[in-house]
Amino acid sequence: MYIYLAMHWLWLHIRKSFLLAALCCLCTGLAAPSPATAFSRAERDRFQRAIIDYRSRLDPRYNKIKRKHTHYIIVHTSELGLDTTLRVISKGKRFRNGRRTYGGHAHYVIARNGRTYRIMDKQWIADHAGTSMWDGRTDLSRVSIGIELVGYHYAPITDQQYRSIGMLIDILQGVYNLDDREVLTHSQVAYGRPNRWHKRDHRGRKRCAKSFEWAKAGLGSSWRYDPDVRAGRLVADSQLANVYYGRRTMTAAVEETNVLSKRNTAWLIAGEDFNSSSTVYQFPDGRMYTGDQIGEQVGWDRIPAQTLVLLNQTGSLVELKGEGPVKTIADGITAWSLAGRSYNHNTTIYFLPSGRIKNGSMISDWDDLPVSTLLIIGYKGPFPVRKDRSAFRIAGAKYKDPQTIYYLPTNQILRGSQIKDFSCLQAGTLVFIPARL
Repeated sequence: MYIYLAMHWLWLHIRKSFLLAALCCLCTGLAAPSPATAFSRAERDRFQRAIIDYRSRLDPRYNKIKRKHTHYIIVHTSELGLDTTLRVISKGKRFRNGRRTYGGHAHYVIARNGRTYRIMDKQWIADHAGTSMWDGRTDLSRVSIGIELVGYHYAPITDQQYRSIGMLIDILQGVYNLDDREVLTHSQVAYGRPNRWHKRDHRGRKRCAKSFEWAKAGLGSSWRYDPDVRAGRLVADSQLANVYYGRRTMTAAVEETNVLSKRNTAWLIAGEDFNSSSTVYQFPDGRMYTGDQIGEQVGWDRIPAQTLVLLNQTGSLVELKGEGPVKTIADGITAWSLAGRSYNHNTTIYFLPSGRIKNGSMISDWDDLPVSTLLIIGYKGPFPVRKDRSAFRIAGAKYKDPQTIYYLPTNQILRGSQIKDFSCLQAGTLVFIPARL
């Protein structure tokens, strides 16, 4: 009897221990993020074969230096469209003051459709991290791989980009024996010298890749604090600290636009480039200034709300100026930089160089539109002019208004104030009026 009771107790104890162990394993499995190694060998092989070799486009003047150690993978957002990103990353930048760089600004570029480009061999040092620090180590370009995601730090990253960067990171982690805590963003590691906002060395020099989400790339847990801020080496940036180490740990808070407001300041949009000649401020009245002109010609406290901030602009200001409400997609100017989240709304109208007209709901991605495409934001139409339907009947008293847009059969776009004789307006002319009318 006693032997039976003892064996029964032992069986119950073993079963209880087994159930507790199984439950712990299950909970751990449910809580853990999906690892990047979820990709099969076949998937990784296909991905590697599909990488576009762009190494021949690298500026031959770039000084290739072999990297001795690799401690990190650093993720960037390019703040440009694909074509300009590829040119700048491989060929370098030309600045208005005559200064230039010779490319080599990342090892890989990932387009918004997930297509991946190899800019330079991963063994070389890429000039991508700039003034940087992590856990006491500085000059991180010398010890890291740089990956550029085409897009903006205040814009969402596509699912295709997350899938590609997940596989790329998985491959690189295997090569360099790196864990998920060694995958960082540029805005995490960049730091700046004292300026008008900070009296000491500080985080916040870059907003680059602030919208990156680790879990979507198949990565697990990462840092829950900034080691350099905790050690007193740097002063924290409150916004970035909340993005990376707040309650929504490692989940990016995406800014709505690149438009200035009381909350969305020049520092939050442009970081250290707020006063750079490559940062352009387009005022609501159409005036334009580069960052290095604002201080003397306008004053930083006198920039009007709703000013558009354009990053990485190296062309002339004349090329950037639009005709009132009609905007132009150009080198360095994308639909997202002009329209933000409204790029795919019905009230954003695109006039393609081919003569076709599309509204935003017909656009699959803001980076798919050709250079010289024109757009208007916040409009309804088209309303065709006919013999029984004049411009006045369509737009009312606003038919001569500069905000009323006319698209002529000759593919010419005119504002209402530019048309001298409406009796000569051709049938088939399309009228677009502000959606608020």
